[in-house]
Amino acid sequence: MYILAPSAVALGIIILVVFKLLLGSKKELKSKYDFVSKFEYNFLFATHASIALGIFFICNTYKQETVLLSFIWFFIRIFISLCIGVLYGYIAQLMLKYYYPGVQAKKLHKYRYTPRTNPNNGNEMKLLSEEEEDVYLDEGMQAEEDVFSVDYDVWIDTETGDTKIEKYEGRLSALKCDRCGFQTLKLEKEEVIKDASTEQEGELIKHYKCSYCKRIKRKNVKLSMGKTESDYILTEQSQFVNLSNSKKVILIKVAIHSNEGEIKNYEFQNLNEAQKFLREFSFKKSIE
Repeated sequence: MYILAPSAVALGIIILVVFKLLLGSKKELKSKYDFVSKFEYNFLFATHASIALGIFFICNTYKQETVLLSFIWFFIRIFISLCIGVLYGYIAQLMLKYYYPGVQAKKLHKYRYTPRTNPNNGNEMKLLSEEEEDVYLDEGMQAEEDVFSVDYDVWIDTETGDTKIEKYEGRLSALKCDRCGFQTLKLEKEEVIKDASTEQEGELIKHYKCSYCKRIKRKNVKLSMGKTESDYILTEQSQFVNLSNSKKVILIKVAIHSNEGEIKNYEFQNLNEAQKFLREFSFKKSIE
C-alpha cells in the first residue's frame, strides 16, 4: 500500500503532464482546438481515476497497528477506504459533467476566434462573416454548411489576400458521401419492409441522399425481435433524453411509421414540443 498509493497519485499527475505537453506541442490554434475537443475529457477522467485509486491506497495505510490486532478491522478499513475513493471519483465525475463543459467551451472559443497570423508575413488575419466567406468556399463546402454538418471559418490577410480555411463540426450530423467526399449524406426516410415480431427479426431500409452530388444510398437495418407494438406505446411515464443543455440541437425531426406502412414526418424547435406531441399523437386523429 505504501508503494501503490504514491504510485497511483504520481500516475495521475503524469497523465495530466503528458496532456499539457502534447497540447503545448501543437503550434496552431486549430490543432489545439481539435486536440482539446477530442482528448481533454479522457485525459482528465484518467487523471482523476488514478488519484481516486491513490486515495484508496492511502486510506488503507491508516491505523496499521489497529488492523494487526483484529483481522476484521482489515475489511472495515478497506470498506471505508473504498467509500472515500469512490466519493472522490463521484465528485470528480460531477465536476467533469457539469462544470468542465463550460470551462472547455471558453477554451475552445478562445482557440477558434483568436485572430490568426499569416505565416508568410506575420500579418494579423481577419475572420470573414458567413456571407463573406462563401466566395472562398467551393460548392461542396457550401453544401456541407447548408446541412449544418460542417462549419467553415475563413481567415483572410486584408493586405495580401492570403486566406486560411478551417473546418469545424457543425450543429447537425451528416455522413460522408462516398462519391463526392463531402459530409452531406443525410437520412431522407426510413421504410419498414418487414415488421419484427416475438419470433423473428424485422427489416428496415434507410434511404440517404447527398445534398451536393444527389447520390442515393440505401442501407438495410435489422429490427430486433422480442418486441411487440405495445412496447412502443408512449405513456405519461415515458422518458426522453434531456437535450435542453445541448447548444448544438436546433431542430428535432420525428418520423412515425404505422403498421400499415404509412409514414408521417414532423419537425419541432425544442424537446418540450416534441414530447407533448408524442404523448397526444394518434394516427386516427391525424388522418381525420
